[in-house]
Amino acid sequence: MVVVVGASVFAAATQTAFACSTIWQPSPSASPGPSASPQLGDVQPDMGNSHVAVGTVIRYTYCPPASGRHYDSSGQGPIPARAYGPNDAVIPEGWVHNLEHGALVILYRGADADQDALKAIFDAVPVSPVCGFPPGGQSPGPVVARFDQMAWQYAALVWDRVLPMQTLDQAAVLDFYAHYGEVTNPQKLCQPSASPGVSGSPGTSASPSAASSETPSAAPSASVSPAASPS
Repeated sequence: MVVVVGASVFAAATQTAFACSTIWQPSPSASPGPSASPQLGDVQPDMGNSHVAVGTVIRYTYCPPASGRHYDSSGQGPIPARAYGPNDAVIPEGWVHNLEHGALVILYRGADADQDALKAIFDAVPVSPVCGFPPGGQSPGPVVARFDQMAWQYAALVWDRVLPMQTLDQAAVLDFYAHYGEVTNPQKLCQPSASPGVSGSPGTSASPSAASSETPSAAPSASVSPAASPS
């Protein structure tokens, strides 16, 4: 009874907030060669990154969305980095903005997902791989949230990339974030150091981005000076 009521509350709170054209399932990829590194996750076609007014109902071409239009308002997009419970009305218009800033977003389907295991992964996320931000605070991630419109029980996302999982794999999620976190996102919160040979790869030390002439996006914490909003 509790699960049924919780599911009804979640559905009622989110059903008019967004829509999905396609429940995305990536095409099978070729196996890597013997000397190639295994690829973590799948590239999802980019859906843009424009900002819209809070309350706008967005139809995402692919769900779960690893890019796309999203809110730009304090507390609503990007949203605070934390583990959200199954009855929290968290919608992609909020956490897609976290992805745009380089965050790791971990999604689960349904009210019966393993919350203890999700919290364990949330607690295990290290400092961000490029900017070196600790989880929460200056960092826009990680975010753990319920999202029912997907083909798998769990998924880890960074901008334009999805790691599908039928069962949670903490090691795979952390490796995925180490490789792609703060690398593919269009709006940077820092700039890699200009030392020789550095190209902004994971683990590179970085400094906060300089202010731009464009209007800055809202960030989860006032202590961060985010990069300019995309045009």
